[in-house]
Amino acid sequence: MDEEGENILMEENFYQLLNVSKTAAPEEINSAYRRFSRMFHPDKHSTDPTKQKWAEQIFNKVKEAYEVLSDSHKRAIYDTLGKRGLEVEGWEVIFRTRTPREIRDEYERLKREREERRLQQSANPRGTITLSINATDMFMKYYDEYEILEDQTFMPSVEVSGMTIQQSIDAPVTLRNTMTLSGNISTQNGIGTGSVNVCNRNLSSEKGWTEVECGIGNGPLVGFKIFRTLSRLMFLNCGTVLQFTPRGVSPSFISTMALQLDAHSVGYLTYRAGGSGGSSMTTIYVRDSEKFHTNTALQIGNPHSFISFNFMMKMPQHDMKLRLALKFGTFGAIAEYGAEKKVSQNSSVSAAVMLGVPSGVMLKLKWTCSSQTIVVPIHLCEEVMPSPVFYATIVPLVSWLVLKKLVLDPIARERQDRDRQRSMEANYERLQEMQRQARATVELMRETYSRIRSEEEKKKGLVILRAMYGKLPADASDHEVGMEQAGDAPSPESPAAFGEVIDVTIPVQCLVKDSRLELLEASKSELAGFYDPCVGDDKHLTVQYMFHNNLHLCTVPDSQAVVLPRNNHRVKNRS
Repeated sequence: MDEEGENILMEENFYQLLNVSKTAAPEEINSAYRRFSRMFHPDKHSTDPTKQKWAEQIFNKVKEAYEVLSDSHKRAIYDTLGKRGLEVEGWEVIFRTRTPREIRDEYERLKREREERRLQQSANPRGTITLSINATDMFMKYYDEYEILEDQTFMPSVEVSGMTIQQSIDAPVTLRNTMTLSGNISTQNGIGTGSVNVCNRNLSSEKGWTEVECGIGNGPLVGFKIFRTLSRLMFLNCGTVLQFTPRGVSPSFISTMALQLDAHSVGYLTYRAGGSGGSSMTTIYVRDSEKFHTNTALQIGNPHSFISFNFMMKMPQHDMKLRLALKFGTFGAIAEYGAEKKVSQNSSVSAAVMLGVPSGVMLKLKWTCSSQTIVVPIHLCEEVMPSPVFYATIVPLVSWLVLKKLVLDPIARERQDRDRQRSMEANYERLQEMQRQARATVELMRETYSRIRSEEEKKKGLVILRAMYGKLPADASDHEVGMEQAGDAPSPESPAAFGEVIDVTIPVQCLVKDSRLELLEASKSELAGFYDPCVGDDKHLTVQYMFHNNLHLCTVPDSQAVVLPRNNHRVKNRS
């Protein structure tokens, strides 16, 4: 089966089956095993052949989970590779003399080797297409500067003022050497240029690399770069290029030193000399956290000096980034604001408005898909005026909303439905088996359920009145889920009152210990007596319970940890 298909297949979770965390101590694992053994041991259900058959099957699963998690070597293999890793022939012999840490290190080493072999077979293409558009006629302020005949109407022109195409491919030669072929073609106002470069990067050691480059275009060039890690918090990057032109040899040099200031901050110091950009000294301070990214730069040089500040707010819950930038220097001033939105796993779109003196107003659109990028800068006006600023801001926003509503959302829904269907098809037989096993497990739990509930009722402890697991209806809030009042335990076969759900009252009550219920931060579908009633959809667990004669209600997402009782979910008091 291909890799994609393997990712779809569902695999048992031994930790969830025993309801213990991944960091559980051996004592916790032993305690959980003894508890489930008393519940599912075949000898306990010997009076009913059908129940005994199911009990033997479930007990064997519990025993298998215990045998793996109680053995440090098997547990390390399971944590690293999953259940399929335990089925690989020879693991037990090869790794029996190694510690769990050595097993994980060995797996990571093999993984890196596989990745290096994969990279040797990959060209890793990268490309950027930049299409510059001049639309300044659309917002021309003084039309009387044009000589327009009486019988003619002035029509603003929009023209492509320039285009640049850059492309590169990598060709790993050995594990330490990578060849890169890159080229670019550009045209600006009818004048075209192009170049082709070839470089070889050699990983000379774990602390650095060297790179040799040669190319042709505006004359032959030869370059050399070196990277070196000076310490755990500092590195140095230097490079020099000799450009052979009809006017002679033009050398250039660039050197950058970086220092890790703290866990989120890095400082850079860069010196440039020679070349077409002149000489300069630049210092940059970058701070990157989970929610914000800031970049402050100061450059002193010839012909330009400037100071700039960039601020980016990350909104991972919306797959979006908002950006604001200011730049002042000898060339004038520029202010920029924009947003970037992630469309899919490997693609994103962004739009930014740049207001500059003397550059005017520019709208910059960008689309990135994997390693390919398309950039469209549109020059709207040579002066900063309200109308081009307004249109540059509103038009991309409205266009995005329309595109999202009419195109992207339907595609996303179709992809989600397709993935769900494929997942259900790949796991159809397993899902059917899980349903039958969950129902049989609930029947085997009835005696334990009655005993635990009776004990909890006597001491006014944690009594589960009703627990439902599955998909909430679209119009239901967290606590509007049709929960019924307290009564006898519902049948596990009873029809769901809402959405695609199953009744898990009995399994949840059986997990109560000393008037306390703890469920892990993981999908509940692998718990004993549970199964996934709606593969691919978001699921919730809703629990209605009594504690100290108070009625409570709690609804949590599938993967969220649960600890009951919760005092903040009281519905009403009962004497």
